[in-house]
Amino acid sequence: MSLPSFQQLRVLSLESRRATEIATLISTFGGQPLSAPALREIPLESNTAALAFARGLAGGAFDVVVFLTGVGLRALLAVVEAVGERDAFVAALSRVKVVARGPKPLAVLRELAITPWVTAPEPNTWRELLGALDAQGAREVGPMTLQGLRVGVQEYGTSNRPLLDGLAERGAEVTAVPVYGYGLPEDVEPLRAAVRAIVGGEVAIALFTTAMQAVHLFAVATEMGQAEAVRHAMRRIVIASIGPTTSEELREQGLGVDLEASHPKMGYLVREAAAQGPGLAATKRHAS
Repeated sequence: MSLPSFQQLRVLSLESRRATEIATLISTFGGQPLSAPALREIPLESNTAALAFARGLAGGAFDVVVFLTGVGLRALLAVVEAVGERDAFVAALSRVKVVARGPKPLAVLRELAITPWVTAPEPNTWRELLGALDAQGAREVGPMTLQGLRVGVQEYGTSNRPLLDGLAERGAEVTAVPVYGYGLPEDVEPLRAAVRAIVGGEVAIALFTTAMQAVHLFAVATEMGQAEAVRHAMRRIVIASIGPTTSEELREQGLGVDLEASHPKMGYLVREAAAQGPGLAATKRHAS
């Protein structure tokens, strides 16, 4: 069976940590990759909030802990390990109800021999997480399962206000725990080149694997005085999103989403974009 093909179209990727891997996949599926890493993960200069959370957890200050990302959980473990408190932190986790948003924090929890109380199903957004908590509560004690419980939420990048509000509406006392943030890459020239390529009509398909990629693309475009030009040009480009959270941000930025991966994984995104992208690209070219 032959592979789907991008048919030698230029495909923009904004992935950072797995930039080489996704570029190889694009080439494997017959595309011409244009790589413009859009993110740099920045551990907080001061980890006092994360350390205070870990010590509070060890002291019994929380009833439920929500982990949103595997990278964030590993960063939190690094914080407590640096001060010799990893064992106490892991032991404390085993005494509370632990919630995993998706497969990446779940994998780290398994390494720690921690079994989650609740795991959000795909596509692993805050909506599925709240729904899974509601379902668990209905099985155990009724719809207000979080009433009066002290809930710590490991955040990533920017604060997830709908999730925090949803937990509070369910009666929880919520503490947000920022562990790391996203910054622009130290070298933003590839992003500037991507802006020029978009405006110049050189990109047929754009792949977004996180919501913050869209934020940073437009931050650079704004700095270049090209934000509106990018929005206009993107109407002719097939926009492929890895999942609902990323799609929401793309729409917030004024972009339409032409394709969302059936599973929020990079391999699915690239394969499905290769299968559907050329046809969508032809349709968008004829419509413009």
